[in-house]
Amino acid sequence: MSTKASLAHDHIQKHQSRWEQTSLDIWNYAELALHEERSSLRLQEELQREGFTIETGVGGMPTAFIATWGSGRPIIGFLGEFDALGGLSQKAVPYREPLQEGAPGHGCGHNLLGTAPLAAVIALKAQMEAEGLPGTIQYFGCPAEENLSGKAFMAREGAFTHLDAALTWHPGAITRVQTGSSSANNAANFVFRGRSAHAAGDPQNGRSALDAVQLMNLGVEFLREHIPSTARIHYVISHGGEQPNVVPPYAKVWYLVRGVDRNEVDHVWERVMACARGAAEMTDTAFEVEWLKAIHHVLPNDPLIDLLEDVIFRVGGPSFDEDDHAFARELARSISPQQRKSALQNLQLEGQLSDDTLLLDQPFPRPPLPPQGRGSTDVAEVSWSCPTAQFWATTQIIGTPGHSWQVVAQGGSPIGQKGMITAAHILAEAGYELLRNEEILQKAKEDFLKRTGGKPYKSALPEGLTPPFHQFATS
Repeated sequence: MSTKASLAHDHIQKHQSRWEQTSLDIWNYAELALHEERSSLRLQEELQREGFTIETGVGGMPTAFIATWGSGRPIIGFLGEFDALGGLSQKAVPYREPLQEGAPGHGCGHNLLGTAPLAAVIALKAQMEAEGLPGTIQYFGCPAEENLSGKAFMAREGAFTHLDAALTWHPGAITRVQTGSSSANNAANFVFRGRSAHAAGDPQNGRSALDAVQLMNLGVEFLREHIPSTARIHYVISHGGEQPNVVPPYAKVWYLVRGVDRNEVDHVWERVMACARGAAEMTDTAFEVEWLKAIHHVLPNDPLIDLLEDVIFRVGGPSFDEDDHAFARELARSISPQQRKSALQNLQLEGQLSDDTLLLDQPFPRPPLPPQGRGSTDVAEVSWSCPTAQFWATTQIIGTPGHSWQVVAQGGSPIGQKGMITAAHILAEAGYELLRNEEILQKAKEDFLKRTGGKPYKSALPEGLTPPFHQFATS
């Protein structure tokens, strides 16, 4: 590993066990969106110990915070996440074994995601102090990336617009800079209300809210043929009634609509709304839309992408040992050949690796074509607020399904920890370059202004929407 920020590199290495324990603590907490109290506090405590000042309650969310050290410009932001996903509890073993059946688990590796920039900013502070390097570094504690897009509420308050640049990463099966975009999306609960009645004695007097939900969903199924191929519609019925001998007076379905940009999402959303209106009309029920979030697609930034790619190859990838490879081989038994093939296609690596390759310990150059991410991330809101760039670091084997127990298992294993430490080195090194190189920051700003047309950030959230704490109420 060759780096320019040698003191920061040494700091990360010296405190490696500290960062590993931090990530494992958050892995064990496994808290759901907007309820990450212990995880958020754990990160804040580490930052306060190092002299960072903490602003909490950002965007109206108690678990959101900004930790700041230094003064003056440039101001470089580092994005951290720490929320888990429901029902994915899992031990750090290569076979299915929940820690607690039905409990949450870090199925996207956010215990790693939030800890790497923590290690990076603290190490970067040490480097800045040693060199007398001017500038400001900020760690953003961003809750609720999964499902509720906490950064959207932070961005609406202008939390990121003052930054000269923002950097982040994501756990994955490869160490490589991210060059593509992501999907914009809307999410909301559609709540239908009807009239209760005895399902056998007087069903004619009932108005079934569940019928309305099912008719809405049926309409959406027929709609799929008539929307752009880049759009996605997902839903789950979150409440369908209490018992079958009572006509359900209340039912709820949770919808998530994705598209390549806001225009596509808005177009598809209006057609989904038409399905809801039609369902209510057919069943003589009423409905309301309970908004959860709305976000943009990610805006890439070429100068920052170039910087990250240079740093990635300077730092190198994680070093996995035989124990890691044995864990990987055992875990791979739970992943189908088709999942692995699809992963290689998505990574644009099909035909380039041997059939038995599972863990990628070397970095890879950007793919020939920027991928259009099918998933979504609220990093998009940061990217529309200031120049922003992201990268992947290897924390899991090729073919690992997203949002799965396999992700949780690896996020609590040495495989995940080693990828996290690699990410910390990359973030610290890139941050150091940005603090010292005004030319890169100027080019990043020019690229940002070109892509945004110089227009200020405008939130996609419906006016008046507050963070939906009730969606994952813990009691």
